[in-house]
Amino acid sequence: MRAVTSLCAAALVLPYLAAASGAPPPPHKTPSGTKPPKPTGPVKPDPPKPTGPVKPDPPKPHGNVDSERLQAAITEASLRAGAQKLMDFATANGGNRAFGSKGHQATVDFLYDSLTALDYYDVYKQEFTASFSAGSAALEVGGLTVTAKVMTYSPSGSGEASVVAVNSLGCTVEDFPADVKGKVALISRGECAFAVKATNAKTSGAVAAIIYNNVEEALSGTLGEASDGYVPVVGITLEAGQAVLKSLEAGEVTANFDVETIQEDRVTHNVIATSRSGDQDNVLVVGGHSDSVYDGPGINDDGSGIIGVLRVAEALSKFKVKNAVRFGFWSAEEFGLLGSYEYMKVLNQSETDLAKVRAYLNVDMIASPNYVYSIYDGDGSAFNLTGPAGSDVLEADFEKFFAKSKVASVPTEFSGRSDYAAFIENGIPSGGLFTGAEGKKTEEEAALFGGKAGEAYDANYHAKLDDMNNMAWDAFLMNTKAIANSVAKYALSFDSLPPVNIKQRRQTGDRVRYTKRTTYVHKHSHSAPCGHDADRI
Repeated sequence: MRAVTSLCAAALVLPYLAAASGAPPPPHKTPSGTKPPKPTGPVKPDPPKPTGPVKPDPPKPHGNVDSERLQAAITEASLRAGAQKLMDFATANGGNRAFGSKGHQATVDFLYDSLTALDYYDVYKQEFTASFSAGSAALEVGGLTVTAKVMTYSPSGSGEASVVAVNSLGCTVEDFPADVKGKVALISRGECAFAVKATNAKTSGAVAAIIYNNVEEALSGTLGEASDGYVPVVGITLEAGQAVLKSLEAGEVTANFDVETIQEDRVTHNVIATSRSGDQDNVLVVGGHSDSVYDGPGINDDGSGIIGVLRVAEALSKFKVKNAVRFGFWSAEEFGLLGSYEYMKVLNQSETDLAKVRAYLNVDMIASPNYVYSIYDGDGSAFNLTGPAGSDVLEADFEKFFAKSKVASVPTEFSGRSDYAAFIENGIPSGGLFTGAEGKKTEEEAALFGGKAGEAYDANYHAKLDDMNNMAWDAFLMNTKAIANSVAKYALSFDSLPPVNIKQRRQTGDRVRYTKRTTYVHKHSHSAPCGHDADRI
């Protein structure tokens, strides 16, 4: 204020200075209780207002979320549009969206930008580095071409050599005949990890290993991590393996193999969005994986999951919530559920933050063409593996939704083959939906859901043709609405779930990990979703 008063005084004395040539006049005094007169002269105009479109305020939520209105915001057209986006990313970038690729980065950016534009969530990219491996295989046995799939992290190699059948299952070096040196080892799947078989093959002097399945389906799997201790390894069907064994009974059989792989470390990102409103100490997490396999665009696996989750997130932004809702888009699931485990590793650094997560819903493959509506078996009644306390409630929510929608549902196993594994291994109540992978639909399921018995739920699982033509749009819409229904419920209240007990969660996590180690050494759940991690054995 002082600077303004001085300027006003200077303006008042200026006329006196102009009129007098002698001493300056006495200072002008303002009568007590009055304000000095304002200076005269032209009025300075206000600065011009900026032109152009005015940015509107973000739309205000329409009151508390409710299931019916949230479901109504989900449309088949929006699901199709999202799936087409992913297809475009894959088409423009080598036909896939494998983690760390340009196609996957486009997916990550699309998810991040879509969520940020809503101005409803705090969105960030969680960066981590993971080992990537991909390749192709050509195999001829006895002059006949055999379809073979490269094991993830297999080394490259090529050659021609005789085939030798390995005794038992190849889980010890002693299982390998002495004459396997310099030859191709033929090994049955089972009992021990593929990596153990590959290591024993190299130790025994074999030049390559062919592992045939022990169930009637194609075999793809992982050695778990890169190593110099492996021979080139491919997987073939049970039928093909039995045909080679029969040929060996008649005499010597020669194999020609050519395995080409790439292995490198890649930087990748999870995308995580948490509602700004709602109780941040009580959080529902909903997620799916953003990457595809190297062999295809992954529009069902798991484009269906992430587009469904994204559309629910977009719809939720129009409503108020009482509990925070977090949407996670996990990277590198196809290489061992790496993104979700990375998220949980960071979350575990704070017991306080860990306790804030009240439940997790997994959305992986929800539009399989020969689908079933399956719900994770939270209460353990079907597969004798009970989820963490509260998982039974999440399962019951979905059962009630499908019953109300007048469609059947069946349980599916917590096999550890999708991103829920990281959550149940930390004792967090978990649930979710799944429409089937490489397993075959039963007669009973065909009666319940239609489709073709004896055929795969998804014949293009982990393949080039997992594209826009590989989708059951009715199942896609139904499952997305089912997720929306559960989100609406838990965005308002967790009263139906047990209170958090960290000690109990730790004990449950230990039990789940022990069960996983002991149970899945001896069996492979071929009806469960993707996740190469489970295909180590």
